[in-house]
Amino acid sequence: MDRFIRWVDGLTEAIGRSVSWLVLAMTAVTCLVVVLRYGFSVGSIALQESVIYLHGLVFMLGIPYALKHDAHVRVDVLYGRMTPRQQAQVNILGHCLFLVPLASFIIYVSWNYTARAWRIFEGSPEVGGIPLVFLLKTLIPVLGTLLLLQGLAELAKQVKILRSLRA
Repeated sequence: MDRFIRWVDGLTEAIGRSVSWLVLAMTAVTCLVVVLRYGFSVGSIALQESVIYLHGLVFMLGIPYALKHDAHVRVDVLYGRMTPRQQAQVNILGHCLFLVPLASFIIYVSWNYTARAWRIFEGSPEVGGIPLVFLLKTLIPVLGTLLLLQGLAELAKQVKILRSLRA
């Protein structure tokens, strides 16, 4: 179990740190789009779409990273007052009832959607757009898979915490 946790945490950390740099790229491209449009009256569909692609990468691949670092939204009114044992129990319940089923559902629902995009190598409907929409859509099942893996690792961590509190 420890090896699985370390592997998933390492994968999530590497992906999260890597995509965090894309925020800088997204900012730079956005500035370039604005300068070109308003400074030189030049528009670029591909540049505008690249901001959307970068945004998708950052958020879809950053969600498991946020889960790992406990940076996700939580109703802390009661949780903060709970004992570590109760917190672990709530986390286990939440992961089993919500996170794991949701991640599995995302994978299941997006599979045919993504496969269809790959079959036709779906591209941008805009002339001059990026012809890689099928890759962008691939982020959906990848998100589900990474979220499921990180959710299982977090679930294992909570079980370990619960076991250590019993001793």
